[in-house]
Amino acid sequence: MKAPLLILNMVLFLLILYGLYFMQRKRLSFSKRVFTALGVGIVFGFALQWAYASNRDPLTASIDWFDIVGSGYVKLLQMIVIPLIFISILMTFTKMKLSNNTGKIAGLIIAILIGTTAIAAAIGVAAALGFDLKAVQIEQGDAELSRAEEIQGKFEEIKDQTFPQKILELLPANPFLDFTGARPTSTIAVVIFATILGLSYLGVKRKSPEQADLFAKIVESLHAVVMRMVTLVLRLTPYGVFAMMTKAVATTDVGSVLKLGKFVIASYAALLAMFAVHLVLLAIFRLNPLIYVKKALPVLSFAFTSRSSAGTLPLNIQTQTNQLGVSEGIANLSGSFGVSIGQNGCAGIYPAMLAVMIAPTVGINPMDPVFLITLILTVAISSLGVAGVGGGATFAAILVLSAMNLPIGLAGLLISIEPLIDMGRTALNVSGSMTAGLLTGRITKELDLDVYKAKSGAEY
Repeated sequence: MKAPLLILNMVLFLLILYGLYFMQRKRLSFSKRVFTALGVGIVFGFALQWAYASNRDPLTASIDWFDIVGSGYVKLLQMIVIPLIFISILMTFTKMKLSNNTGKIAGLIIAILIGTTAIAAAIGVAAALGFDLKAVQIEQGDAELSRAEEIQGKFEEIKDQTFPQKILELLPANPFLDFTGARPTSTIAVVIFATILGLSYLGVKRKSPEQADLFAKIVESLHAVVMRMVTLVLRLTPYGVFAMMTKAVATTDVGSVLKLGKFVIASYAALLAMFAVHLVLLAIFRLNPLIYVKKALPVLSFAFTSRSSAGTLPLNIQTQTNQLGVSEGIANLSGSFGVSIGQNGCAGIYPAMLAVMIAPTVGINPMDPVFLITLILTVAISSLGVAGVGGGATFAAILVLSAMNLPIGLAGLLISIEPLIDMGRTALNVSGSMTAGLLTGRITKELDLDVYKAKSGAEY
């Protein structure tokens, strides 16, 4: 029966893909296509889970085929992330409009990202204490124990590093190695390398303008090609969203979610509270939060389904510039920095909640003001260089737990519900990045309010 059921599932899957293609042919807006894909993916995923509740083999086989579209799309996004980060930051330096303000703009973006991460950490602490979350409340099964062993082995070297050594890990000793994404800190290393190269360009521009102009033209040409490649990949977004949401819903362990429902609810309460903080910050700077929500929703929806801040980067930058009126240079910097600095969800809320949950297991009072202040500062500082891919939250948690002298093996406590929570965390990460771009544009008066207030911008 496996083969006929597999064929049936594939036929239904392909029919839905054709429906999304038909919507594109009818020139329905990008947002409508993304949200349709999201909704249909949820319904189709639940239908598959219900249909194969007693026999998972056809579902497992079907998901492997569906994954060609879902994971294949994420791989294409990951393919363009490093080139996009690199060329976007270089382009920032070659833009005359930003050359004199680059340091100020970069400093503002980083300050906002780290500052909001500190706020996110405080919200994470409040959620853990308010819901009375404790590590001892979670029964460690085979999955949790296996994850603990994996963490202990994989992050043993990180655990033994001093904080200065961890800072050194951010630097690009071999930028070509970092272009391959070989290290957890490769993304921030590429950002640093591109920034140094951009500063070198400014130095050459003062002494040898002709050579600098040639370099700028090369960068501009490369940027045009990369952005065209980005546009081609982004057009596949509705198909990728549908496939990823189908997989996420169809493979969700409902039993684990119900069993650990308290932790899921606490996590999403904290995530929503921090998203509200983003909206309040925009309102303080006289930017209509409702406009932001409407225009950012397609980006946040993709981040939610893909669980990849880095994978969402192309859509993030395009939406900031085309829909929200952020200048190209600021959007490039905020998007690129937001991939690996100050991720509000993965590097802010999650490590703080986990530390508060684990503290009682080693005799630390989680209500101790000194412990809480130290934790929030540690989370904010440790948020530098967190990988912008699935698993970045675990890396951030390891950094914080090791710095706070808490057992890192317990970082895998929530492995059974990790995908569900990671969806919300990733969406919050991306929202924090976009908020940083908007606030920086507003402060430096490089935000086009006409574009921000317009009903819609460029489509893909």
